[in-house]
Amino acid sequence: MKTEDFELLSDMIRDRSGLVLSKDKVYLLESRLTPLARQRGLESLDDLVKELRTRRDEKLMHDVTEAMTTNESFFFRDNTPFNLFRDTVLPELLKSNAATRKIRIWCAAASTGQEPYSLAMILSEAKAALRDWRVEILATDLSQQVLEKAKAGVYSQFEVQRGLPIQMLVKYFKEEGEMWRIDAALRAMVQFRTFNLLDDFRSLGQFDVIYCRNVLIYFDQKTKGEVLDRMSSVLSSQGSLFLGAAETVLGICDRLKPVPGHRGLYRPSEPPARQAASA
Repeated sequence: MKTEDFELLSDMIRDRSGLVLSKDKVYLLESRLTPLARQRGLESLDDLVKELRTRRDEKLMHDVTEAMTTNESFFFRDNTPFNLFRDTVLPELLKSNAATRKIRIWCAAASTGQEPYSLAMILSEAKAALRDWRVEILATDLSQQVLEKAKAGVYSQFEVQRGLPIQMLVKYFKEEGEMWRIDAALRAMVQFRTFNLLDDFRSLGQFDVIYCRNVLIYFDQKTKGEVLDRMSSVLSSQGSLFLGAAETVLGICDRLKPVPGHRGLYRPSEPPARQAASA
């Protein structure tokens, strides 16, 4: 691929999604965009780049960006963030939110739905403690295509075997031929919405818990800081932010701090004035 073609594609993808592609990712561009070129009746990726150069095709730019977003996901991925939610965060919320009896959760890169549905299963298991509570799970992603799959809640045998305990499969899924459909009650617990993490978050409202795992690693340092700042602004004062194991707020966002002893869990920092008063 020509350098100027790589730069055009990588700049466009970065500006529209925040995803940063280094020059060693040419193979990724070629493997994901060549099928897209063929779907449009073009002979090669070079022809697709020519279309992007010659006219502003919003649909094509959208399709290119969507093809490049990473959509890897599976149920109860890495376990720890879900165990922490069940054993630590949820019990705390039952106490701190007892007056409002309301909990709002945001899965900020929901992909094909395994993360929000994993949380829905945990909440369903705690339904006795949550009786008369209003619990909302908002699941967003840049890709409309993966969200359509998430809404359907239908997964292959391979997908349900990745991280999903057998007792959860039996309890919350129904076999349909070679596929498995998640329980309608769990689907109803999750609201799916297309959303770009480069946009303003204020329209989403405030959250008690945010999951934004394995997303920031694809952003440059400036974008990471901007996203984390915006997340801190929609996180309640006692809220919890879950990041991926390879991600951190340290040196990037001083409005959030790690929770000692709980890897990947972050909470709002005290305002400077309050810190000074308690010193």
